[in-house]
Amino acid sequence: MVKKSSIFFLCISLAFQFSAFAQREFLTKSCTAEELKDLLVINQEWVIYPDYSNREAWDKLLGSHKVSLIENGEAYLDYEWKVVRATNYLDYSRTGNRQTMQDPYFDNQDALSALLLAELAEGKGRFLDQIIDGVFMNCEMTSWVLSAHFKISAKEVKNHFPDVNENLIGLYSSQTGAMLSWAYYFFKSEFDKVNLLISERIKFEVEKRILEPYMNMNYWWTALPPYADKKPKVNNWNPWCNANVLQCYMLLENDKEKLAKAVYRSMQSVDMFINEDKDGACDEGPGYWGVAAGKMFDYLSLLEKLTGGKISIFNKPEIKAMAEYIYRANVGNGWVVNFADASAKSKGNPYFIYGFGKAVGSTDMMQFAAYLKSQNPETTIAYNRDIDRALRNATISEALENTTPVFKTPVYSWYPKTEYCFMSNEEGLFLAAKGGYNQENHNHNDVGSFMFYVNATPIFIDTGVGSYTAKTFGPDRYTIWTMQSNYHNVPLINGIAQLPGAQFKATNTRFNKNKKTFTTDISKAYPEDAGVKSWVRSCQLKEDELIIKDLFSLSKTIAPNQINFMTWGEVNIEASGKVIFKVQDETVQLNYNSNLLKPSIETIYLDEKKLNNVWGDYIYRLSFDAITLQTEGEYTFQIKKIK
Repeated sequence: MVKKSSIFFLCISLAFQFSAFAQREFLTKSCTAEELKDLLVINQEWVIYPDYSNREAWDKLLGSHKVSLIENGEAYLDYEWKVVRATNYLDYSRTGNRQTMQDPYFDNQDALSALLLAELAEGKGRFLDQIIDGVFMNCEMTSWVLSAHFKISAKEVKNHFPDVNENLIGLYSSQTGAMLSWAYYFFKSEFDKVNLLISERIKFEVEKRILEPYMNMNYWWTALPPYADKKPKVNNWNPWCNANVLQCYMLLENDKEKLAKAVYRSMQSVDMFINEDKDGACDEGPGYWGVAAGKMFDYLSLLEKLTGGKISIFNKPEIKAMAEYIYRANVGNGWVVNFADASAKSKGNPYFIYGFGKAVGSTDMMQFAAYLKSQNPETTIAYNRDIDRALRNATISEALENTTPVFKTPVYSWYPKTEYCFMSNEEGLFLAAKGGYNQENHNHNDVGSFMFYVNATPIFIDTGVGSYTAKTFGPDRYTIWTMQSNYHNVPLINGIAQLPGAQFKATNTRFNKNKKTFTTDISKAYPEDAGVKSWVRSCQLKEDELIIKDLFSLSKTIAPNQINFMTWGEVNIEASGKVIFKVQDETVQLNYNSNLLKPSIETIYLDEKKLNNVWGDYIYRLSFDAITLQTEGEYTFQIKKIK
């Protein structure tokens, strides 16, 4: 069922303020490196899953999921393993296309993951030959790193080609290492019956590609020296890679000294990610939550098992805030608040969300997970080439099924450091607004932007992001229209858009929970050429309407100001002073001062699959151009739901 939360609910969890950039170091404060050795549960005795041969235990663990896992594996019984060719890698440098290399690579990983889970579910050896072929295929690859993730060499030549002499640890190389480590753990005896070299090869490759370089190289994503001295920008790479590397060590390394050193190093590194978090919000977008805060959950769960529960920080309110972001950013009907590189639609995995909610003691999160499961009952425990998550999902499946589905839209969620603000009311209105700055993780130039929904239907939107290419994370990022401020719900001031960079930011960002008003000055998000002294945007959510006010002061006038709103559905601007939006089953009216502003509509055709899967073939940019040039003034927009 769908239920609005009460004012009482509102006044909890996010009311506390975190000290800015606090050096929390929750993990390394739990013990010293020397003390850690005595806490470790070695020789894989921490594994809570049955041995491969224990069929009764597997049947009990997997329950109703056994059939679907076997069926998924059967689809790959005749799978032809794909070779990732040299030209597949080269295509990234030549054209900027990542998919040429990634598609066959991910197809192979999808196959291997499904086959591993199917064999664990069935236990008859039917999938073993294909698993062995998949293992061998991976071991024969020069590198497990994606073409887009190779570093730029010291000669400043883009090196997006695998080097046999270099073992880099990236998102998917570490994930492949983790998957092969699980294959080694569960099937070593079965592999050895076929040929002893199979298991030996797995261990050799994971040690060479993951274990040794992790201890002997410094990667930017670890945020450890020398990078710690440079105050690196820590993002999802940190927990994602560390969680995968930790699995490799936990499953393959039984020397207590070596294991302790590696684990403590990972604790130091993940502390840097937790330290970086300001208030629980995922500035990379909800699409990245599962591999940012979510991967931190994977890591913390593994560490908890490895230390027999002695190191556990799930009781920290900061960790709970990071967990709960995923349901606070959920609007309903699959729509999410999609600031940064994120799609506006996301189903979310209910098993995973439930598990994280249970760990941090969030009833709301667990009930939200049950709501997601009720909306998408076909969701399985299998999880994107991630054996650890799939198996953990199995352990909480029954508890999820017995949880009452409730989706509560909080009356507000306020993230004072990230400067995200979400508000909703009993009339079905939902507002998401932001301040922030233009160098956030996966940043779009969108300081002061907002999204507005009526009955979980988006009216004013953030378009999202298309498929990643070489441009997406290079110097040409902001030539992509979806990254530019003039295609977000913010103004062009004196005809000038926002610029990227940490110095282009909001100031004096505030939230008044009693008046349900979010206010921020976005003037510093624009270059000096814009001539803007102040531009204070306020968003007030009332019972049946949203009021947007832009109060501005300019040092000069060059060109008419333009206020942009991104939208979809049907838009009618024929009547003076009002615009009518018809989006799905909702009708909304926007009132404006026709003496100050003149509206126009631009149709933007979407030829990018990731975008038109969400919005259809086109969206609109509704622009209000100032009729007169003025150095000071105010633009007001009244947005009402038509009942």
